[in-house]
Amino acid sequence: MKQTSRRFDAAAFYGGTNSEAYRYLGAHRTRRSGKDGYVFRTWAPNAAHVSVVGDFCGWNGYDHPMTRNADGFWECFVAGLKRYDTYKFAVTSQRGDTVLKTDPYAFHAETRPGTAGKLYDLGGYRWGDDEWCRNRAKAPLDRSPLNIYEVHLGSWRRRENGDFYDYRTLAHELADYVLDLGYNCVELMPVTEYPLDDSWGYQCTGYFAATSRYGTPKDFMYFVDHLHRKGISVLLDWVPAHFCKDEHGLIDFDGTSCYEYADPNKREHEGWGTRVFDYGRGEVKSFLLSSAAFWLREFHLDGLRVDAVASMLYLDYGRENGRWTPNKDGGHENLEAIDFLRALNETAFSVDPNVLMVAEESTAWPLVTRPAKDGGLGFNLKWNMGWMNDMCHYLKLDPWFRQFHHKDITFSLMYAFSENFVLPISHDEVVHMKGSLRGKMPGDDWQQLAGVRAFTAYLLAHPGKKLTFMGAELGQWHEWDFASQLDWYLLENQENQQTQQFFKDINRFYLSQSPLWSIDFSWEGFEWLVADDNCNNVVVFVRRDREGRELIAAVNFSPVGQAEYRFGVPPKKTYREVFTTDLAAYGGTGDWCNGEPIETEGIPSHGKPCSLCVKIPPLGAAFFSGEGEWHEEKSEEPTGETLAEQ
Repeated sequence: MKQTSRRFDAAAFYGGTNSEAYRYLGAHRTRRSGKDGYVFRTWAPNAAHVSVVGDFCGWNGYDHPMTRNADGFWECFVAGLKRYDTYKFAVTSQRGDTVLKTDPYAFHAETRPGTAGKLYDLGGYRWGDDEWCRNRAKAPLDRSPLNIYEVHLGSWRRRENGDFYDYRTLAHELADYVLDLGYNCVELMPVTEYPLDDSWGYQCTGYFAATSRYGTPKDFMYFVDHLHRKGISVLLDWVPAHFCKDEHGLIDFDGTSCYEYADPNKREHEGWGTRVFDYGRGEVKSFLLSSAAFWLREFHLDGLRVDAVASMLYLDYGRENGRWTPNKDGGHENLEAIDFLRALNETAFSVDPNVLMVAEESTAWPLVTRPAKDGGLGFNLKWNMGWMNDMCHYLKLDPWFRQFHHKDITFSLMYAFSENFVLPISHDEVVHMKGSLRGKMPGDDWQQLAGVRAFTAYLLAHPGKKLTFMGAELGQWHEWDFASQLDWYLLENQENQQTQQFFKDINRFYLSQSPLWSIDFSWEGFEWLVADDNCNNVVVFVRRDREGRELIAAVNFSPVGQAEYRFGVPPKKTYREVFTTDLAAYGGTGDWCNGEPIETEGIPSHGKPCSLCVKIPPLGAAFFSGEGEWHEEKSEEPTGETLAEQ
């Protein structure tokens, strides 16, 4: 990327409001004194000396010393360099120690185990997603159907020899697959450069570099562009809560606590082995705001899922008593992080008002998805971690014991509209001995896969946007393994083919049914019909859209089918079954389908003047749509003459 023509706003950088720092800091191709080359700049306020080193100088720290410019940054120009040349900053502390540091603003990096930055110009890519951007402006993602397929690129699919696919191959393979499955959004686990595969990308070193594991930055641009052309939105998992302690990274960048807190009660997440960003330092805020804006602006991403927000909000997060310092008001809230998160969302929406900002926040912190002017943090959406934990606990129970834990599937409606929620079954829930989605289900093979179908139907019918981690659609036995690909071989089996077909059909059903997504964040879009049938493990509820169209969902989490299940319904003349999980094509029995339109009966039930009597499959779900108006039949009152005769 060439230097921006406008002057860099150093005051905004130091003040913590500059979201374009990457245009100035880092390495940028330019021309000086008639020579082509690169200008290097870095922020290292307490360093005694900084130089640029690389293959071009034999890593000699004396050839290209940097000097402090008028804005307080270390700077030098090196002529004759070319794209992909490797480089680092040799940073000498006031103590005299010299450490080779990767450029925090590098756009590209060596492939692991190398850790150097690589010179790269981001300009010149010709985007083809104008139509996508126009359509997104007309229908913002948080007000549209949103069914997210969460992906770890390195373990979704691999080549026969075990090598990673590249971004461009992934673009075509993944887009076609996701479209076929019926998802309309992909969320990527972090692709910001990271040194260790085992971290899954959550311990970053390159906040402006798409990992070189899968190709170049322009290859990643192609990835996003292609998915957009196919009508698929792309979210990126982004990690401002902490960073890894690898020597070449941000840790003690200039020999002092530069990017991290100096306070020992703030600086580390010991449980994660990571450092914590200093959210009270303007330069660090500008670094993070610039990173977020960079991915949205330069890579056209549709939004960011912000990782580990809870760890940012609380000074005592993961810390024992005596190992944290209260704020100025005596509380445990990190006031600096709160201000940063509000600034983050403000920055994101200034780049594009239609992007999606999603918080992974696991506590009861209020107003996460409400505007800052109303005391909120300003996110569009928040992961519903409580729902996720309750559901995972419930699904693992033997169905007989589920009757004693019915609240696990109903409690979420006590707070479902307090925030704008995403319902996630994420990577964290299918690893570390937690079991795959199928593996959480008790019973034999048939019951497990039926349980997957029932749960997925409940997920898609429940208020909130949806997220499912890759592999669930295959009916995988195994937990997710980042070191290999999904168990694609399972598709040789009929039962797994049927499970995949189920996901395709119910995902398309979800997208086609506006009552399931039109009103996700208020009671106007939801009504309980049966919430308390714990003995049968059954729930029944209505979803509505903004035009008043209704869809009834009936879900049975018991292996005992309901042949004549009666529940009160809104007054429609007839109801017809529009989707069932029990089709033989999905591995169901095919015996629990409701065929002909069902007449509404004038039998009061569940607070309604009329009701239906239907079949609900074992470990299954059925959806019903009403037609016509039901009118209660009124018998003629006897006349006075008739009464006299009697």
